Amino acid sequence: MPLNAIHPGDPELYRSDSWRPAFARLRAEAPLHRCADSPYGPYWSVTSHALVTEVELQPVIFSNRADLGGIQLQDIAAGMDRPSFVGMDPPEHTPRRRAVAPMTNRSSLNGFTEVIRERTARVLDALPRGETFDWADRVATELTGMMLATMFNWPQARRRELIHWSDVATANIQAADAPVRSEDARYAELQRMADAFAPLWAERRDGRGGFDLISMLANAEATRDMDREEFIGTLFLLIVGGNDTTRNSMSGGLLALDRNPAEWEKLRADPTLVPNMVSESIRWQTPVLHMRRTALAETEIAGHAIAQGDKVVMWYVSANRDETVFEDADDFRVDRANARRHLSFGAGIHRCVGDKLAELQLRILWEEVLARDLRIDVVGEPERLYSNFIRGFTSLPARIRA
Repeated sequence: MPLNAIHPGDPELYRSDSWRPAFARLRAEAPLHRCADSPYGPYWSVTSHALVTEVELQPVIFSNRADLGGIQLQDIAAGMDRPSFVGMDPPEHTPRRRAVAPMTNRSSLNGFTEVIRERTARVLDALPRGETFDWADRVATELTGMMLATMFNWPQARRRELIHWSDVATANIQAADAPVRSEDARYAELQRMADAFAPLWAERRDGRGGFDLISMLANAEATRDMDREEFIGTLFLLIVGGNDTTRNSMSGGLLALDRNPAEWEKLRADPTLVPNMVSESIRWQTPVLHMRRTALAETEIAGHAIAQGDKVVMWYVSANRDETVFEDADDFRVDRANARRHLSFGAGIHRCVGDKLAELQLRILWEEVLARDLRIDVVGEPERLYSNFIRGFTSLPARIRA
């Protein structure tokens, strides 16, 4: 295939899990690559670890702004550029991000540890032995939904609504199984989300709330007077951020271990490897495939001229397989020495604000699996999302040996 015919933004590459050869070639021959013709218009692909980092650390040149198209390869639909702090540049971005940062500081994580462990133990103990079940649903989605409900102080009995809205926000509407099939339907569903959260906002403002994301937003100077569009954008940003990385790394971690039984044995022999295995599973899975920036001025990357207004797409999924950084990068190694150099959380001012909470949930999951000596097998092919933004699973059949 000619280099100029490679289109890394094709969602089918990720649904079929066939993306590796294209990115290996781009890293070797064109780590900055221009796709001149695609359903999303022309765009630049940044595929090496070094170049992704370079773009990430230059927010003055490479913008997240929603009014320029946002953070995905596909532009935000006209009239639906719901702003949130991830779709802003400084100075607007900084105080809004700061408003929710206490949710994931060290003391907050210490406070969450016991409840996460108790819930994880309960979920694992309820799984059938010797029978096939869907790990993606029964474990990954369930645990993530519980934590999301806690973060928002949302009713636990309705936690699957949060998962639904996350799926709606990130859905590729061309997918046959998408929860919405048009931008109008997506917007209508996100309006329903805002309506559901509005009473909680009213109850918790003016210092009446507790320690939860809605209370933080309703009482912070930068966010307490958000209009409805920013309210919608901020809600779905936080729901998606608290859902997709953790949920899909839980499933990706199990799949990686199943395909690498020697790594399972390393982990069982030395449970102190769990924190490193968590970093490796996040690298290996790369739940967020890319983030897009828009060039604010003419600039240069790797000797190529970038025009003002050009789309520049940072492919984390490729940077995390960069052989110049990660030896035998396609291999899954629970003891990989530099696993934490992955870029799955991004870098710089837009690095994922919930990274430590995601790592905590994953660490506890695998600690509790090892504590029970659960022998878990993947017993069928995973079903994957049709998406070029989220590398996720819709199903992962598994069985615990009786």
